[in-house]
Amino acid sequence: MEKEAKKENQPTPEIDDKDRAILQLLQENAKLTVREIAHNVHLSPTPVHERIKKMEDSGVIRQYAALVDHSKVKKGLMVICYVSLKEHNKRSGAKFIKTMNDLREVIECYNISGEFDFMLKVVVENMDAYYDFHVNKLSQLENIGQVQSTFVMGIIKQTHQLVY
Repeated sequence: MEKEAKKENQPTPEIDDKDRAILQLLQENAKLTVREIAHNVHLSPTPVHERIKKMEDSGVIRQYAALVDHSKVKKGLMVICYVSLKEHNKRSGAKFIKTMNDLREVIECYNISGEFDFMLKVVVENMDAYYDFHVNKLSQLENIGQVQSTFVMGIIKQTHQLVY
């Protein structure tokens, strides 16, 4: 938590072309060594390490992660859920958000504009597991107004890489 507070207070650094090149390489393969990155961006390892550290400390680089193919780990059903709340106040919104962070089936949650208040990306094993999630978890939350589920038939493009 202390590190998170540090990131919030840290000003966002100016990102130059070398930083963009470093970020692009890390997004493609976060397992690259500082030496390998340095070779690719034509800098020595020390300034590359310092640039990466600065971007980590400021929150530009939030975390490093392994991207897992959900269908290969018995999570073959992806559902986009649109959720509207009955009450729209700070307390009820915060309670909903906390609950979404606690539900393991919800891998992404966005506060959106339009007819619905939130968009969830839910990944579960199969239709029975989604039914259980929907009926026994999501629909049981207080303040849920409406839920619309859209089942993902196929993934055309899925990336976490930002383009510079």
